[in-house]
Amino acid sequence: MPVAPFLFLFRFVCVSAWILLGLLTELLVFPVLGRVRRRRVVGAWSRVLLRLCGVRVRPVGAPVARGAVLWVANHVSWVDIFVLNSVRTTSFVAKSDIRRWPVIGLLVAWAGTLFIDRRHRHAVRDAGRQMLACFERGDAVGLFPEGTTTDGSHVLPFHAGLFDAAVQARVPTQPVALRFLKHGRHAPELAFVGEQTLVANLWFLLGARGVCVECCFLAPIPASAGLSRGELAQRAQAAISAAVRGESA
Repeated sequence: MPVAPFLFLFRFVCVSAWILLGLLTELLVFPVLGRVRRRRVVGAWSRVLLRLCGVRVRPVGAPVARGAVLWVANHVSWVDIFVLNSVRTTSFVAKSDIRRWPVIGLLVAWAGTLFIDRRHRHAVRDAGRQMLACFERGDAVGLFPEGTTTDGSHVLPFHAGLFDAAVQARVPTQPVALRFLKHGRHAPELAFVGEQTLVANLWFLLGARGVCVECCFLAPIPASAGLSRGELAQRAQAAISAAVRGESA
């Protein structure tokens, strides 16, 4: 896993400056912007962040670009939120632990993340209500139903609880398979997984060349399919798992 130290240093300085600008934007500019303009800023900011990190995003398939939709994806890295935001500004549901991550926690909160604290009895219900409010506004909501990250070589079983919001709102669910590649090959070292620290992950990511995140937007599952939340979760998991393995769903 060769890392270019000078490339890492250059990108780290650029990314740090861009993050600082993002935080200043949140404090000074966001209060005077409307919701639509804020979302546009988040999308544009995410695209620049990924370029500065040396990450190229390659969308495959047809993402649902307008109207309410639930995007469900496998979870590989802290980068995932910004990858999908670069395609369409999305309100993500994430575990509350992420809010406490140094710097990254502030950024994902700024990007409109809906945090869920599973220690609370009504956490899923409360998050579901926030998702319904997003759907009513015609927004995209993003969900990582595995509940944790993997190295990207496989997909864990999905937690079905939050799929209920899509069932209630009768919005389509679009599975999205994320594949982290380096020079066209699977790159597990780029995953933020296990006991790895954020600093170690940044070392591998910012010091690497040829990094590409392939976003496979799979066939949406329409609300008219009439699936339960459990059936919806199983179908989405199967589709993403097949795409990650390079098979047809």
